[in-house]
Amino acid sequence: MKNIQILTKEAISLLESLIETPSFSSEEDKTAVLIENWFNSNDIPFKRENNNVWAYNKHFDATKPTLLLNSHHDTVRPNQAYTNDPFNAFVKDGKLFGLGSNDAGGCLVSLLATFVHFYAKENLPYNIVIVGSAEEESSGKNGLNSVLKHLPELDCAIVGEPTLMQLAIAEKGLLVLDVKIKGTSSHAAHQNDDNAIYKAIPVMEWFKNYTFDKISEQLGPVKMTVTQINAGKQHNVVPSECDLVIDIRVNDCYTNHEILQIVKDNVNAEITPRSMNLSSSSIPESHGLVQAGIALGRTTYGSPTLSDQSVLSCKSLKLGPGDTLRSHSADEFIYINEIEEGIKLYIKILGDFFKTIE
Repeated sequence: MKNIQILTKEAISLLESLIETPSFSSEEDKTAVLIENWFNSNDIPFKRENNNVWAYNKHFDATKPTLLLNSHHDTVRPNQAYTNDPFNAFVKDGKLFGLGSNDAGGCLVSLLATFVHFYAKENLPYNIVIVGSAEEESSGKNGLNSVLKHLPELDCAIVGEPTLMQLAIAEKGLLVLDVKIKGTSSHAAHQNDDNAIYKAIPVMEWFKNYTFDKISEQLGPVKMTVTQINAGKQHNVVPSECDLVIDIRVNDCYTNHEILQIVKDNVNAEITPRSMNLSSSSIPESHGLVQAGIALGRTTYGSPTLSDQSVLSCKSLKLGPGDTLRSHSADEFIYINEIEEGIKLYIKILGDFFKTIE
């Protein structure tokens, strides 16, 4: 079995290759091949569907519960503020620069190294399945959600996202609503008491001011934000419709269906959700995975940002090297020592968790 130092060196090399291979959401075919090559080089059988690649531990036992390790290999497109070539992986001052280095390449390669460490171990109390998933950044239909039907029932999961290796034990869900306010079209010179734009004002005020009763201990309140508005085509025509887009970050006290019903009960407009599947998620602080992290000095918190946790129904912990504040930023980077620490902590947390069950 490879020692941790060799695994870490190989993981960093893989991350450099991933950075230098463009992998925008739905265009991850070449990075999927790099992950396949990683498994091949470690003599690990794998499966692939679309651009998702997954593998099981060597001594998989269907009578045991299954733990999922997951992170994604797609990236957003680089923003215009980049001063470095986003596809040039280079190290400077202990930082590995490049698009996807922090979100979430560092997490992915650290989890891949962790999986290799445990792959051939016998008598593990849990099966381990690892999925390098696609389309996370776009919440696409061919991401982790499309793979779940092929996997055994999952008991718990670690989702690799940059958390500074702190324990995100809850994550807000996302509900995006298209809201259409209808009025009556007319010439702007004429009196019109059914102006769709004016009718949209109290609707926007409601979204701005409404307070949901239930506040999560980890995630705080539900947050609603009007993020887009569109109406009218020329200055002298009162439009018949005004369209709004509402971004709702849902805490773990509500389901997306409950939030949608509350909105419909209070807003006089045509309301269409884009998806009902991006749910909030959590894991009890008492869970063995969390307790293993706490014992190593890790702190717990609730995360406002969305990840592939949103498509999981099992208990899930978000944990990974890197800093979420660097995600989607110009000249993205991750510290080399964050990857080194991440691999060691992943292995230690899983090892300690398994010991509590044996």
